[in-house]
Amino acid sequence: MGADKIKVGVVGVGYLGKIHAEKYAHIPEAELIGVVDIDTERCREVAAHTNCQPFFHHGDLLGQVEAVSIAVPTLLHHPIAKDFLLAGVDVLLEKPITATVQEAQELNALAKEKGAIFQVGHLERFNGALAAMNGVLKSPLFIESYRLSPFSGRGTDVDVILDLMIHDIDIILSILGPDIEEVEAVGVPFYSSQIDVAHARLVFKDGCVAYISASRIAQERLRKMVILQKDSHFSIDYMKQSLVATRKDKKGIKEGIQVEEVVRENDPLEAQLNAFLQSVRERTPPVVSGEDGQRALEVALQIVDVIDKAMKGRR
Repeated sequence: MGADKIKVGVVGVGYLGKIHAEKYAHIPEAELIGVVDIDTERCREVAAHTNCQPFFHHGDLLGQVEAVSIAVPTLLHHPIAKDFLLAGVDVLLEKPITATVQEAQELNALAKEKGAIFQVGHLERFNGALAAMNGVLKSPLFIESYRLSPFSGRGTDVDVILDLMIHDIDIILSILGPDIEEVEAVGVPFYSSQIDVAHARLVFKDGCVAYISASRIAQERLRKMVILQKDSHFSIDYMKQSLVATRKDKKGIKEGIQVEEVVRENDPLEAQLNAFLQSVRERTPPVVSGEDGQRALEVALQIVDVIDKAMKGRR
């Protein structure tokens, strides 16, 4: 591939896909060939805005691009990603990876067979606040996370677990690994027909317990996580990209010593796209692999199943 620009496309230019297209249009290593959407008017509008070609079927990009971002409704993730992977095109697929674990397994097997880069869009992995914890996080005992949003009507093709909570599930699995012994969860629908508020408790084999809260009917946006370990605890604010560490001094004084860790603030989406392009160019494994996406989906669907059973029991 040399120093040539990587030919990329974006399939689905709704809220998030449009931002993908705008970022690619300004990344020097990328050449945005085209955008795809079944909404022809919006597709033409985004194409004109990002100076590329509009297409109205994802198959029209095949043979024209080396890599693609896919930001379509979740139920379409599997068939569209499959077509690109079959053609050997590298894929960045928005989260959740797919609607079912079987679909995720098929895409992962296909990517491996074709030698294609397959990255899943778990955006928070690229947040500067999370990167600042590298080297200071050792053996967490307790994790608490909150991801709350006002109702927007966007993303309601899936429940709040697959829409919001899955970000924190992915982060927690990246810290602790996949060995979960117990899952408890509660949740209810409110504005949509899907679960809009959910709380989960995950117990890991090493004894760490994670409490995860997600809501899309909150008064304001909140993206926070607290991680407790033996000698310190960390408070992460993903929106502010801040990390505060509180360390016990040797006397164990209650208030401890608070330190605002140095965070290199970044644009997580741009960082995600640059990491994807680097994997495409260098043929290196992606930061968030298809297997990572599948593991997060497995846990998310386990939580959904626990809530569904509880709701049926109340009827």
